[in-house]
Amino acid sequence: MATSYDDKTEQELMTDLKAGSVKALNAIYDRYARRLYAFIIPWVKSSQDTEEIVQDVFVNLWKYHKDIDPSRSLEALLFTIAQRYRINAVRSLTASPVYEDFLEYSNKLKSEDPDKLEYDDFLRQLKQAINSLTHSQKEIVMMSKFENLSNGEIAEKLGISEKTVRNTLSAGLKTLRTLLSDTVLCLLMNASLYLISMQ
Repeated sequence: MATSYDDKTEQELMTDLKAGSVKALNAIYDRYARRLYAFIIPWVKSSQDTEEIVQDVFVNLWKYHKDIDPSRSLEALLFTIAQRYRINAVRSLTASPVYEDFLEYSNKLKSEDPDKLEYDDFLRQLKQAINSLTHSQKEIVMMSKFENLSNGEIAEKLGISEKTVRNTLSAGLKTLRTLLSDTVLCLLMNASLYLISMQ
């Protein structure tokens, strides 16, 4: 009777993976995905980003499966790959002014609010609220709050009057105030180019 992939040793899994076995890859994923997630999440903070990094680790493993040395430690190989992704993610995250704003605000609440907003929730609320705006409101809010352009600069860039910019911006912010918590709204006022990708 053939040995179940769940019962195979690391070396057997790596040998099968090197030969191109998708079943071996799936077995390795089942065995290590949670451990890799636990390894990455304390540094990256975002569960969605962490899940993407875990997926990237296994995509990378499959991409180079023909080059695997079955005599190496599978665990060491996976965590080495994960460490590279984790370092890149942390570098990107800590370079984000929005994340710095979030940490500063979150730290102030730490001793006061046990249910303080988490970074995932912050980004989710902000994205959902901004995407609910009309096209013109979204465009002008992004220019004003994320590109730090003045009303005059926005008017010139869009070929409209400053009055139209003021009215559209006011309407957009009014909508956001009804959708966002005070914490997220406070951070929005200090937002930066980092979130320009939400467009």
